[in-house]
Amino acid sequence: MSNAIRSPAVAGTFYPGDAGELAAAVDGHVSAGRPASALAGRRLEALIAPHAGYVYSGPVAGTAYRLLRESAAARVRRVVLLGPAHYVPVRGLAGPGASEMATPLGTVPVDPSTAQVAAAAPEAHAPEHSLEVHLPFLQRVLSPGFTVVPLLVGHAGPEEVAEALDRFRGEDGTIVIISSDLSHYLPYERARAVDEETARSIEALDVDALESERACGAAPVRGLLLAARRRGLRCERLDLRNSGDTEGDRRRVVGYGAFALTS
Repeated sequence: MSNAIRSPAVAGTFYPGDAGELAAAVDGHVSAGRPASALAGRRLEALIAPHAGYVYSGPVAGTAYRLLRESAAARVRRVVLLGPAHYVPVRGLAGPGASEMATPLGTVPVDPSTAQVAAAAPEAHAPEHSLEVHLPFLQRVLSPGFTVVPLLVGHAGPEEVAEALDRFRGEDGTIVIISSDLSHYLPYERARAVDEETARSIEALDVDALESERACGAAPVRGLLLAARRRGLRCERLDLRNSGDTEGDRRRVVGYGAFALTS
């Protein structure tokens, strides 16, 4: 693995570029996150959370990270973070080819296992926001010293993604986070209906029902759902809103959902 540091691409646009402002924004979203129902003794294994600009998706992401903070933060030492490649085509899964990933809050070490799971594609990671926007949440919720396995998912079927996730199955201290938004640029009421159908498919672990046009991170989500179904995990909806709920403009909105998978 290269000793390069992957620099932030969207600091100052998707989220504040100033460290103090960023910490305050993340803490505010997490604290205001909707309280999750009790896990009833179940173990948090994975989360699905959105990746838009914080003004849009921050409240929904905050709900997911509030659950992580309250139920699993003390034990998590490694985060397997998967998201879609929006800008550069990727075949299969791709790592950053870097030893650390930077945000205004500091750097996060890239876990050495990353190179064992996927080939490096720094050109795909350089402009990408789908993983980066999660890092400040992790930096504020987890104890210092955790590592991340940052994987962009391009043209990959559910089996390929599930196989990558299975490499970390049962390893104590590891959690999986999938980055995905839901519907894009539909009118508010239509988006609500479409996202409700998508949410039900995710809750049912229905790999085949999740359509690519309904979630930009459909490929990594499908892989997680396949792995979850095989392991007998349970999926619970934490939050489901869109940018019309959070930012205000309801003419063309983007959908956001947060889900928890438990064993």
